[in-house]
Amino acid sequence: MAINIRPATPDDAELILRFITDLAIYEKAEHEVKTDAAGIRDSLFAEGSTAHGLICENDGQPIGYAVYFFNYSTWLGKHGLYLEDLYVSPEARRLGAGKALLRHLAQLAVARGCGRFEWSVLDWNTPAIDFYESFGARPQSEWTTYRLTGQALLDFAAG
Repeated sequence: MAINIRPATPDDAELILRFITDLAIYEKAEHEVKTDAAGIRDSLFAEGSTAHGLICENDGQPIGYAVYFFNYSTWLGKHGLYLEDLYVSPEARRLGAGKALLRHLAQLAVARGCGRFEWSVLDWNTPAIDFYESFGARPQSEWTTYRLTGQALLDFAAG
């Protein structure tokens, strides 16, 4: 077994969309996926894009992906790395791919001088929570995430 992690390229847009859809199905939110391969290509790989992708392979076959971006902590005065998505195909779980992706991102965060590496997990996803806590990640229960989207975003922006 040879786990390899590489930067995603525009040629990976279809693959990334498949992984996004698989993740959305697992999270019981397939109806939330509104993009297509062209949307992935045009946003993730556009000049000036602030998001980045990784592809995880096992013996040359893609088995997972991650999408991340850098944010900023005013309190630390440092950038942070935020993991938007992490997914490993069910048949490839327990091979160490998820941990390899997370370690790769942690190493990237350290190399870039980030003060934090953060992500969100659904409160019912006990396998993921147990996995994250197994290597020292801890929930931040004092914060609640808010979101403006769709018509509410448009209405608020319009004043």
